[in-house]
Parts: sequence; C-alpha cells; structure tokens
Amino acid sequence: MIKKILALCFCHVVFCLAAFTQTGLTNELIWNSPEFSQEFVGGLNSMNDGQHYSSIEQSDAFGSKLVKYSYTTGLEVATLTSSKEIFNDVATAIEGYEFSTDEKQLLVQTETEGIYRYSFRANYYVYNLETKKTFPLADTSKGKQMLADFSPDGKRIAFVRDNNLFVLDTQTMKEIQVTKDGEANKVINGSTDWVYEEEFAIAKGFEWSPNGDRIAYYRFDESEVREFSMDMFGALYPTQYQFKYPKAGEKNSTIQIHIWDMKTGKSTLVNTGRGDIYIPRIKWTINNNQLCVMRMNRHQNNLEFLLADLSTAQPFQIDTKVIYTEKADTYIDINDALTFLKDGKNFIWLSERDGYNHVWKFDMSGNPQLCITKGDWDVIDFYGYDETLNIAYFSSTLVQKASLVKKKKTPEAMMETGDVASPMEKHIYSATLGKKGVTLLRLSTKNGSNDAEFSKGFKNFILTQSDAGTPAHISLHTSTGKMIRVLKDNAALKEKLGNYQLAKKEFFTFKNSGGTDLNCWMMTPTNFVASKKYPVLVAIYGGPGSNTVNDSWGGRNYLWHQLLCQQGYVVVSCDPRGTMNRGREFKHLTYMNLGKLETQDFIDFANYLGTQTYVDKSRIGMQGWSYGGYMTSLCMTKGADYYKAGIAVAPVTNWKYYDTIYTERFMRTPQENDGGYENNSPINFVEALKGNFLLIHGSADDNVHYQNSMDMVSALVKANKQFDLFIYPGKNHGIYGGTTRLHLYNQMTEFLKDNL
Repeated sequence: MIKKILALCFCHVVFCLAAFTQTGLTNELIWNSPEFSQEFVGGLNSMNDGQHYSSIEQSDAFGSKLVKYSYTTGLEVATLTSSKEIFNDVATAIEGYEFSTDEKQLLVQTETEGIYRYSFRANYYVYNLETKKTFPLADTSKGKQMLADFSPDGKRIAFVRDNNLFVLDTQTMKEIQVTKDGEANKVINGSTDWVYEEEFAIAKGFEWSPNGDRIAYYRFDESEVREFSMDMFGALYPTQYQFKYPKAGEKNSTIQIHIWDMKTGKSTLVNTGRGDIYIPRIKWTINNNQLCVMRMNRHQNNLEFLLADLSTAQPFQIDTKVIYTEKADTYIDINDALTFLKDGKNFIWLSERDGYNHVWKFDMSGNPQLCITKGDWDVIDFYGYDETLNIAYFSSTLVQKASLVKKKKTPEAMMETGDVASPMEKHIYSATLGKKGVTLLRLSTKNGSNDAEFSKGFKNFILTQSDAGTPAHISLHTSTGKMIRVLKDNAALKEKLGNYQLAKKEFFTFKNSGGTDLNCWMMTPTNFVASKKYPVLVAIYGGPGSNTVNDSWGGRNYLWHQLLCQQGYVVVSCDPRGTMNRGREFKHLTYMNLGKLETQDFIDFANYLGTQTYVDKSRIGMQGWSYGGYMTSLCMTKGADYYKAGIAVAPVTNWKYYDTIYTERFMRTPQENDGGYENNSPINFVEALKGNFLLIHGSADDNVHYQNSMDMVSALVKANKQFDLFIYPGKNHGIYGGTTRLHLYNQMTEFLKDNL
C-alpha cells in the first residue's frame, strides 16, 4: 500500500514537471486550441475629444455593450448602450457601429454576412443615444444593406442595396432611391466591383460632401466583363456561383463618377475623360464644391488628380481640370495619404517620385512645396497631419541608433549619424515643420515592428510592438511618444512560450549570383548539432508588396515553423528581388517578368544553403501560399535540380488567369508581353519536375481560381509526372473554417515528414 502511494506521488511529480517543461508542439495546440492566442486591443474608436475611446464588450446580462473609456486611465467612464437596450434582446450582437458626427446617434450593424475580402451585408439599426429609441435603417424584407454611412450633419444615412444607392432622411424617415439601374452582374452603384475591392482595397463606392448635401458615387457597368463561375457543393445538385472577374488582357468595367444633389434630387456626371481608365480613389476637398478624382491609365503608370468644381457645373456634366500628374516607366502604387489642408491651398501626398516612398506637400496646382521626409529609406504608413502644430505622423524603415532615439534631427542628418534603413523593421516617427525646416522624432523606442493608431486630434496613439520572438506589447502614448500606460503585454502567452524549447529566429543576408544582398532568417532544430546534416524548408511568399523577412511576431505560422524545428528541420525564408521597403528601384526590378528574378534568387539561395556544413543539400524543400505557391511551383520546375519537395497552396500557375489590375500593374497585358507570361508560368515547365510536389487549393477560391491548379494538373498528367493533390470543397483563398486549418497543416506536416 505504501509502495502504491509512493508510486502515485512520483507519477504526480513527474506529471507536474512535464506540464511546466513541455517541449512538444503539435498542430492541434497551434491550430485547434486557444493555447497560443494573442491578446489584442481591437475594435477601438477614438471619440471626438481625443481623450476617450469606445469599445464593444460582452456581457451575459446585457449582450454586447458599447463602453466609453478614458485613454489616460483606461477606466470605464460610461456604458453608452447595449444589445438589451437597442434590440431588447441580449442575443442580438452589436457587430459594428458608427457614431454620427455629433456623437448623438449610432448606426449599429448586426447579422453580418461576408461577401469578398472587405465587403459584407448586414442589417443596420439607428439608435439615438439621447432619446434611447431604435429604428431599422431599412425594411428588412427588402434584403440586407451594405456600406451604411451617416452624412456629416447626421441627418441622412446613405447605403447600398441590390446594386443601387439609397439615402434615408432620418428626420422624415423617407427613403430616397438615388439610382435605379443597379443589376447583379451588370451595373453597380455606390459600391465597387470585385477587382477594385481586391486590388485597390475599396468596397465603399460613395463619399458625402463636407456639408452633407451631396454624394459622389461610382457607377460600374460590368456588362462586358466576362463571368466566372464556381461550383458550390453540399446539395444533391451543386449550384454555381457566378460573378464578374476581368482576367489579364480582358475587358474591365466601364466606370463613371456621378454627384447626387440632395436639393435637386438629381445626379450629374463628372467628366473623367474617355478610354480604358481606373479611378482608384475619390475625395472631397475642404470645399463643398470641389471633388478630387484620381485617374490612372490601364498601365497604371500615369496618375492624375482631377478637380471637379461644382460651382461651374453644366446642366448635364461637371467638367474637371488636372491639378497633379505623376508618371513612371513602370507603375505607381495607390495609397490613402491624400490630405487636403484647411488653408485650401495645399495637399499632402505619399509618393515614390524621388526613388523612395516619402511624404510630400504640394500646392493646388500640383507643384511640390516641400518633401517632408527624405533620404534612402521608405515611409510605410502615413497616419495623418496635425495642421495646428504642423506635424506629420508616419511609420518607416528608418532605424535610429539606440543612443539617439528620442532626439530630434533633420532628415539630412539622419543617415550622417549612423542611422540605417532596414526593410525588416518598422518604426513610428513625427515630422515637425518649422521655420528652419523639418525635424524628425522617433516615437517608438523598441526595435522590431511597430504600428500606431492615433486618436482624433493626434493627442494620443496606441502602439503595438513585437519582434521575431516576442508577441505584441500594446501601450498608450502621448503624441510625443511618452508612454502613459500598458494596455496588453501578453505576459501569460510569453510565459507559456517559455515552456517550449523554441528556436531563435536569426536574421542574415546572402549575396545572390549577381552580387545583390538579400535578407533572410533561419531557425535551426531543437538541440542543434553543427556537425549533423539537416533537411531544410524554405518558407516563402516572394511577391511585390509583401515581405516575409520581418522582425515581427509571426503568430501561428511561426509556431508551425517551430514545430518543424522540433521535428529536425531547418526552416528559413528569404525576400527576393522585387519585394518591398528597399526603395522603388529594388521593388520594380521584376517589372514585366514576375517570377524570373525571384526564381533565380531562390535557386541561388538553395545553392547557398547547400554550402552550409549542417545542411543536407539533397533535402531542401519549399512551401508557399498564393504568390508563394506560384514561387514554389516555379522552383519545383525551373529549379528542379535544387528543390526536392514543394507544397504549393492556392498558387497562380499562369498570370493570364489572374485579374487585370494586379497582373497588368507588374506585367502589362498578355497581348503586349506574351513572353513575360509564358516564360514564367510553371505550367510550361512541368517536364522538368523531379521532386515530390503537393498541390492544394480551395474549390471556391474567388481570388486565385481553382482553375490555376486544374490546368497545372492537366499539364503534369500530360507530362506523365506524379504528384499529390488535395482540394478543399467550398473553401476560398484563405482555406479556413472549423478544423480546416488543422487538417491543412497536419497534411503539410506529414507530407514533409514523408518526402523531405
């Protein structure tokens, strides 16, 4: 009996020790449990005074609660409303909300249904915070609404339903139908088509004028855009989902901008010119009579700002004049930095016109007045401009020496004092415009990746900082960078991570065959022994506009890489030529030949890895998703002598199958650049495949169509090449939902175990 008790005690001690020294990661822990969930500060909306913010909280007694907090203390100031108060039902959630300008009314969103990347439908309700009364935005029997938005005076709400634009007058409760020709897969009013939403990142296709008496709105005629269909499984007879998707070289929607006038009840066409054009943004100036329309040619290398002046409008058309022009030999990226200043004489714009992405000040004739930031480094995000203090806020790749952080310097002095630019880091800065020029101040003090969310009036900002081995540290700061308090430190997650033997992510560079330094990271196996030889997985993306070599927390993908390290793999990544944050020239090297230079860089990378004493050069593999899947497919074919195994998830296999805006930005059309398309399509090189290849796709991928993988399969079969294929029925480009991600990563883990 005593022996039995001692044995039980011993087992209990061992179990307890194991619980605190756990080393074995599993996909179940990573993808199907809250074990490594990170704390965030999400859903915050700065209130008008800049001293308070609102947030949605959950409560058993009240359902969703909208709570007002103090930025400075973090204490709850008031509960503004709740599900119980708005809906008289705690089960109906507040899923989103918008204040009227005077913060006396709320536009509440519930029963949301996602459509594409940003768009959704929902039932909206208007709640008066003073009278405590609620009414639906529209008759729910007519269907859900999209993009509901208060007018600046709070008297009206615009929204889209069934491809038409509507306005509700909240004083009279009269619903006004602004457009009547909207029709599915034909005409869209007030929202955008698929390709604008995906590639220009806009779903809302209307903007209220400053006084709220006019609405400028998009009209898309997609009648001549060819239709794409996807089989949707689950019923006895599958249905087809059909939508307009312009592939490279095919017809786009015909686009117009109209301005609807509340007083006359009429819409007038804005003269944006004829031809095959894009209008990626519209924005009212501070003048209620002036609308700025951005116009680009189809090659996306000629950008113009058109100013429509309603005070000189004709009965049926509003003429425009060009106030700014930017041209490039390659392409121009669109951003949201355009800010018209209150003086009515100047605007702010983010441009790569001098070779790096910088903040510029122009007059209303498009003449540059000041390059607010300058140097051989890129501005990444523009947060806004405080006109009272003449301070611009932005993030950049500029890394100040630790001893000089918090010291103001001129842009010219930045690089003279040992400061460097690193595309792997991201820091927050202010730029103060004074009589003697511009001075910069770094507001984030810790290295790694920093993001900021500023309050209204730029009084405070929330800073989210992480690095390669540390999850997010979220803190509140004054506009000068002084920390007020910590909001979330993820201490519990950090402690939990300490129970696992995690490899350190080491950053390094290697020179490709042309002598260009490329940035990389590496994680080595647990209990690494330099004299042993290990298999290697190259985890990549590689496309323009997205880097994988970042000194930032990588979340669950990072933990999956750690799992592979624990199973004896070296895991590495590399940003090839054409990636971002290294200036315009480096990013545009791949123009007209997507895939060519990147593939050569990854071949060089495999050669470099093969020279390392601890690498088994006969066991180098690659895994990537989307553009990364495209790169994996190319490296398994064009680079077949260097890569033994590859996993391509949702890959583009021929750029002719992808959309106009993205593809032609980098490649022009197939009609103009047939060689660029054909010479860099993995479909055309399947005969070279030697290694083990796994192809994965979602059958309902509206972005990179399942067609890409099907044609790759046809080419592989024709070449009599063996490969593995897995299709996720009904899943889109993200391949998620339920246990889908767990299944996916279990499958990829087992494939590597068996084939690399």
